[in-house]
Amino acid sequence: MGQLLPKYNILTEDQVQKIHENTMKILEEIGIEFEYEPALEVFRREGQKVEGKRVYLTSEFVESKLKSAPAEFILHARNPENNVVIGGDNIVFMPGYGAPFIYELDGSRRKTTLQDYENFAKLAGASKNMHLSGGTMAEPQDIPDGIRHLKMLYSSIKNSDKCFMGSAEGRKRAEDSIEMAAILFGGKDVIKEKPVLVSLINSLTPLKYDERMLGALMAYAEAGQAVVIASLVMAGSTGPASLAGTLSLQNAEVLAGISLAQSINPGTPVIYGSTSALSDMRSGSLSIGSPECALFISASAQLARYYGVPSRSGGGLNDSKAVDAQAGYESMMTLMATTLTGINFVLHTAGILQYFMAMSYEKFIMDDELAGMLLHYMKGYTFDEDGMAYDVIAKVGPGGHFLTQKHTRKNHKREFYTPTLSDRNAYDGWAKDKLEAKQRAHARWQQILANYVPPALDQEIDAKLQAFIAQRSEVLGGE
Repeated sequence: MGQLLPKYNILTEDQVQKIHENTMKILEEIGIEFEYEPALEVFRREGQKVEGKRVYLTSEFVESKLKSAPAEFILHARNPENNVVIGGDNIVFMPGYGAPFIYELDGSRRKTTLQDYENFAKLAGASKNMHLSGGTMAEPQDIPDGIRHLKMLYSSIKNSDKCFMGSAEGRKRAEDSIEMAAILFGGKDVIKEKPVLVSLINSLTPLKYDERMLGALMAYAEAGQAVVIASLVMAGSTGPASLAGTLSLQNAEVLAGISLAQSINPGTPVIYGSTSALSDMRSGSLSIGSPECALFISASAQLARYYGVPSRSGGGLNDSKAVDAQAGYESMMTLMATTLTGINFVLHTAGILQYFMAMSYEKFIMDDELAGMLLHYMKGYTFDEDGMAYDVIAKVGPGGHFLTQKHTRKNHKREFYTPTLSDRNAYDGWAKDKLEAKQRAHARWQQILANYVPPALDQEIDAKLQAFIAQRSEVLGGE
């Protein structure tokens, strides 16, 4: 979806330059630790200073690598109508990621299962506001860890024909993801030419990358697949208790990861990622439903534009443990900051609760409504002849009404957002059932799942995927 409204810049040009200069000083004088020998070898080959596991990057090196990163790219889906453009003026929404728990309508908590994952894949597939089916939408605790990624990938492929995410749990699982994508799309050469996977690579703040993430990053870069290079700095604990300092630390980690990807394969599609927020000084917990998080989201969008790469941040972020008013107002704050400042790739748009720890079906439906409202908002005004509406204004004149006009019947669906969840009835209409938003959301997700028919998957491809999963499961010791 292209954003038509102008993007809001939260930093001045001078402030962006100060962050950039502070970042380069961190990279050149403090350095980043890379706990993976193949990555260290890449930097040695590129002529950068390497001492043990610590790498010192010159500003000239980083800036040269940024030049080879594409400003935007197409991520290809098995249904070409669901291809998405990442970068530029585009914004793509997708569900939450990585949660180990489900919060139920009654306030209880339970561990996530593969059935939950499949349900969220279907809900994302059915939604007109979710542009990707997502990644680890719910970490299935009932599946052995060794084969969990295989089951999730297959579910994403089977239950939706939208783009999906690959595993970042080390090189081997990344290679499994690439192999399954190659089976689906017709070969590794095909997907290297037209990327189909995107994966989330996280730094280990402060100023480190571990072997697991680096192995995955290198595998995807070699295969020409997209990577989100992301940093989660918790201001006050894993980062300084100042926003500009935290932003500089985040920036150093992300630029170091981007530089590695471009050194491996120039032109690798990369996305500048941020999930930085703060540590609550009373509890020590991460807080993502905060104005500081909204500031990091906004600044990250601007920094990504400064470096000429797509951005990832934001979503329906909150710290609430229930689908309540807190979940609503915090999510709207962070998701609106996301859209207004021009973030391109939005993980955690729908379903997330309690600083990435839980998913909720009801929250997914409520966030999907928020996403639809904001996509409509970003379209702005229409200034064609129908939009200006002079003729119908002249026809109705003073004291008349527009309800019965042909212009109204023609234009209201284009101009007005029609909610699928919000209740706009008069009090008497609402009072018949007195259902709150979360109760309506509960009924709606169940109705969607009951009526959803997954898009057909070629039987031969399906058989090859299942055979690959069986073979890898045997090797990995899964059941």
